[in-house]
Amino acid sequence: MSHPLLNAFWMIFWFFIWVMWLILLFRIIADIFTDRELSGWGKVGWTLLVLLLPFIGIFIYLIARGDRMAERAQTHAEKNQQAFDDYIRKTAGSSDGQAGTVDQLARLADLKSSGVINDAEFEQAKQKLLAA
Repeated sequence: MSHPLLNAFWMIFWFFIWVMWLILLFRIIADIFTDRELSGWGKVGWTLLVLLLPFIGIFIYLIARGDRMAERAQTHAEKNQQAFDDYIRKTAGSSDGQAGTVDQLARLADLKSSGVINDAEFEQAKQKLLAA
């Protein structure tokens, strides 16, 4: 006796399990390669284990190192955000009242165009500003 609805259910179930396994695989590989505490040989070992023994390797990794995966991801995201914020502050000006590089260059150009400083002084100040 054939049950097409039951067969469709099982097909969808196994497809879902396969997609979940792929998501876990990519997440674990990303965690392996972004972990700065893990040595090169450790990364090779974990990658080989996860790729050569797919299901067992993923379960072993989750048991051995899964408890800190979220912490490593959070630390990585915070470092990226801090670097982005520092870049924005440096190029657009900081929020604490100090003028940014763009504002200082604009002021130098205004001083040059109004005749307060000459071309040589402008170039010298610009080079000093861009070097900082």
